[in-house]
Amino acid sequence: MRRVLRRNRIPLALWHKVTRRLSVLQGLDAVQMARLRELTTWFLHNKSINGAHGLNVTMPMRIIVAAQACLLILNLDIDYFDNWVEVILYPGAFIVVHEQRDENGLVNNDANVLSGESWLRGPVILSWDDVERDSYASRAGHNVVIHEFAHKLDGLNNRTNGLPPLRGGMKLQDWAAALNTAYETLCRQVEAGESTVINSYAATNPAEYFAVISEYFFTAPALLEECCPAVHKQLALFYRQPRLR
Repeated sequence: MRRVLRRNRIPLALWHKVTRRLSVLQGLDAVQMARLRELTTWFLHNKSINGAHGLNVTMPMRIIVAAQACLLILNLDIDYFDNWVEVILYPGAFIVVHEQRDENGLVNNDANVLSGESWLRGPVILSWDDVERDSYASRAGHNVVIHEFAHKLDGLNNRTNGLPPLRGGMKLQDWAAALNTAYETLCRQVEAGESTVINSYAATNPAEYFAVISEYFFTAPALLEECCPAVHKQLALFYRQPRLR
């Protein structure tokens, strides 16, 4: 990594110009920003960020994606971004068709319009329109980059189930108790048609719950701490960031 930093470090003027407007980075101190610049440099050297459907991906666009992705591993390790090499940017929302087999064994094609998708050992796919919106307009619980790269952390155990590899010293039973309780509560609220503090999409499954609460942890940590203090505590331990503001 030192060799990469010596040869490819992001010019400081460009780094400041791009990152000073990113809402999710507000509150980081100078030391944290310096570390984030190093991780972003490493990311851009080791991961390709390519445009689809004619989108021209500029260096500032690459920094916007990479810096927010690397915020998740600011106090972790680059190994948390192992086993994949590419980010694909579409100009806007994109259609993904998945084959699903019904109870009779018939295969149906299910088309969904998405702003992001993360493949287990493949690329992260993002809508640039959504990345740009979330980068500059702070909205509680909304950051497509954070969401999709949280899935990458979750998938390090070879499946996405809301349980990324926990850091040393963390207790699995504490993580499970906090997240499972909050997830089940959210599911009951959604099923009952009640309004929820956390985006109801988090009730889709445990993997989506982890990705959504990671969005809240980085975009609205005080709200998450007030709503789900045990969950906030576990994410603070995992990401090694208090994120209270």
